[in-house]
Amino acid sequence: MALNESLARFQLLQERNQAALSAMAATRTSSSSSSTKPSQRQPAPTPRPAAKPSPSPSAPAVVVRFSDDTARLRKINEVRTSTVGHQMKTVIDLLDKTREALTSHQINQRTYVDIDGNRTLAESLRNNVKVRFDGRRYSYKPTHDVKGKGELLTLIKSFPDGLPASEVDDAYPAVLEDLQVLKTSGDVYLLRGEGGIITYPNDDPRARMEVDAELKKLFHDIKLPREMIDIEKELRKNGERSATDTVKRRAAEQLHGRHPKPKKAKKKSRGITSRTKLTNVHLPWLLDLPVDSKDII
Repeated sequence: MALNESLARFQLLQERNQAALSAMAATRTSSSSSSTKPSQRQPAPTPRPAAKPSPSPSAPAVVVRFSDDTARLRKINEVRTSTVGHQMKTVIDLLDKTREALTSHQINQRTYVDIDGNRTLAESLRNNVKVRFDGRRYSYKPTHDVKGKGELLTLIKSFPDGLPASEVDDAYPAVLEDLQVLKTSGDVYLLRGEGGIITYPNDDPRARMEVDAELKKLFHDIKLPREMIDIEKELRKNGERSATDTVKRRAAEQLHGRHPKPKKAKKKSRGITSRTKLTNVHLPWLLDLPVDSKDII
């Protein structure tokens, strides 16, 4: 048995060696055949010369400006060469609109008004009644320093004879709306006067009394006399003395006629006299008057 196994292993080893030798021989044969064949290579394509781009039409030359901010520079020059009064109004309008405390640098950025570079303007702003200056910042100063509806009502109550609305219209942005709210609630009266709208406080407690609808209807249903004769009769019934006597006046008009009211005499225009002081005497053709040579300067 051991002999048979050894023989089988020997035969297997022989087969493996034979297979290895056959593989080596096949490899040598293929390498020799490939070396004998001429190499067939395709010629590399010759590179074509790159086409030169056609010359484009000449572009127009770019106009180089001295500054692209010409409009802003023109505005700065216009503001800073204006009068001090105009620059003050510009600054005050800005402070009134924003209601912010701004430095001179911030004002310069928004309005181009250079406060630090104009001593006259700086002094005028600091002495203006509408400007508050704390040493560094400028802010708007209203006539009355109130900031809400409650403070506004307290201010109006301190003026029993009336407070012009023009004195509080710059207190804060919504002051006019608050005035209308106070009027609607019955806290104030808004009456038109010679100087505009006048605000009066409504402190009378009787104004807030509630009246029955029946009493209101009774009041409106009472018919009052319209003729003066009827009014005088009603006054006499109530024991009052009438200041007029229409019956007597009409009877006198029937007897003597109605006297017209005296008309005021119109002032006559004197025209130019010797006492009239003339101007432009060196241009007599404008006045169409003879002028002595001694009057000409």
